[in-house]
Amino acid sequence: MVWPPPFPGELRKRAGDALLHRVAGPTADEKRARIHGTPGPRWFGPERPVRTVHADASMYIGGLAALLLQSLHPVAMAAVAAHSGFQGDPWGRLQRTSTFLAVTTFGVGADATRAVERVRQVHERITGTTPTGVPYRASDPHLLTWVHIAEADCFLRAHQRYGRRPLDASGEDGYVADMARIARMLGAERPPETRAELTELLAAYRPELRATPASRATARYLLSRPPLPAAARLPYAFLAAAAVDLLPPWARAMVHPPLVTRLMLPAARLGGHAITAAVRWAIPPPPPSPDRPPVATTG
Repeated sequence: MVWPPPFPGELRKRAGDALLHRVAGPTADEKRARIHGTPGPRWFGPERPVRTVHADASMYIGGLAALLLQSLHPVAMAAVAAHSGFQGDPWGRLQRTSTFLAVTTFGVGADATRAVERVRQVHERITGTTPTGVPYRASDPHLLTWVHIAEADCFLRAHQRYGRRPLDASGEDGYVADMARIARMLGAERPPETRAELTELLAAYRPELRATPASRATARYLLSRPPLPAAARLPYAFLAAAAVDLLPPWARAMVHPPLVTRLMLPAARLGGHAITAAVRWAIPPPPPSPDRPPVATTG
């Protein structure tokens, strides 16, 4: 036990540092300063919906929901299971993903372009065969589009339910269009530009989706066996229930969450609001960027 106990401000800083370093890595403070503080043109101006969504604490819930939804595509799940190392190094994968989202959303255009090129180079090297004999490559535009729309849908759903400033209909379309710019740079094929197009494309992928041993193992790991200290397990259980509750009913049934998560679903929304409020308390919003006019993207 620490004595004397920390003052509230110190407690807040400790909690925020612990969470930020877990999600963004041991150099989280330096990354944050570089991403938000480097002068220069960015892909997205400060008024763009993607900045509103990706700066909000609701991303913690949306990110977990996106992983669960993505796992329901057997080919995409086979590639993740074989090459991502998410169980061997889950925090490393989370840190790489969160850094990519931060750089492409808030960073200067040159850094965002380099981040995309690094991901594309990694994807070009990833090939294999599913347990049922289906060949895959991570650079396949069809698979990239699935990963993209699962993220866009879950991030947006989470923001509309738990975000501090939910978007209006125009903002929802704007968010989907902003995400499409990044998806095209990564190699996705015809990513949706509006909320209606996103919903339509998700429905088009449904015949390809199903529960598999790999997706069930992923759900068990993400929802009930994450590598967390004991003190974090109860808050995480509420976050996990909120993520499952966020999924469409058909996807929730395919995920087949563990019993503990299912028992917590009636309190999922209350817990989700509590978790996002706690994250906002612990982590201050990112500093304003020294923006210049947004740069155009190609691809």
